[in-house]
Amino acid sequence: MAAKPQKSSLPLRRESEQLAASYPVLLAEAERVAAIVAQGVHGRRRPGQGETFWQYRNYHSSDPANRIDWRRSARGDQVYVRENEWEAANTVYLWRDGNPGMNWQSSDKLPTKQDRATVLCMALASLLMRAGERCAVIGETDRPRSGRLGLERIAKRLFESTGPSENLEGKMPAHAQILIASDFLEDPEIWKTRLTRLASRPVKATLLRLIDPAEYDFPYKGRMEMRLPGLSKLPPLIIGRAERAREDYQTRFKAHGAAIEDMARRLGWPLITHRTDTPANTALTSLYVSISGEARP
Repeated sequence: MAAKPQKSSLPLRRESEQLAASYPVLLAEAERVAAIVAQGVHGRRRPGQGETFWQYRNYHSSDPANRIDWRRSARGDQVYVRENEWEAANTVYLWRDGNPGMNWQSSDKLPTKQDRATVLCMALASLLMRAGERCAVIGETDRPRSGRLGLERIAKRLFESTGPSENLEGKMPAHAQILIASDFLEDPEIWKTRLTRLASRPVKATLLRLIDPAEYDFPYKGRMEMRLPGLSKLPPLIIGRAERAREDYQTRFKAHGAAIEDMARRLGWPLITHRTDTPANTALTSLYVSISGEARP
């Protein structure tokens, strides 16, 4: 009996190598973006419990006497209070949506929404860890980490994660911060259920909504065949004159976005909308200010 020919592993190995090759590119891009933003947010410190001196300020009548720095005050006529910098580490969890629609781009010159979300999550982790915070990818097995090794492990987790919605139900300590990065294009009722369930826990979230410019502008003309990402077996939607559908599409798209915005407003969670044709550092600055401001009391 002839031996059954074995399937070559070469195609799989090539595919895995191609996939892995994009990982250091995304990490390098994340660190480049983080370095740009770090220059703008450097020094965003505040007083609190800690051992590191921050600044002197004028004494107020509401300050207790034991806060006065008598040695500094003795140099002149003004009474000064010594303030230390807040140094308590907090935990920030990251989740990047992995639905098929996120792995789409309207042009080869643009990143996919998934890649931009991954870069922003990596870059945010880099900034937060520099400030002494701990980060983790929600729903993954790793514990919250800090430091350079921690960043590399979190970046690898973000890159490899399929981003299932079930991960949003993962374990988190009370008062943790969460970044939820998605295009939020599923039915608003689905997101309402997910976010309401999350809001019932003692955590605080920031929402990052990613939009490809074509999703907002709908620049198409003429006959178009449109397919749902990840559902290629379904017959395409045929549009005879795409330009005639533009106004109706944009109305529906804006209404969907307004529903997500209203949901975030009701929950009291910041919503940051980012188009993939705009610089990543703009969104990263907003994310860092939002999360670092909430993470410290």
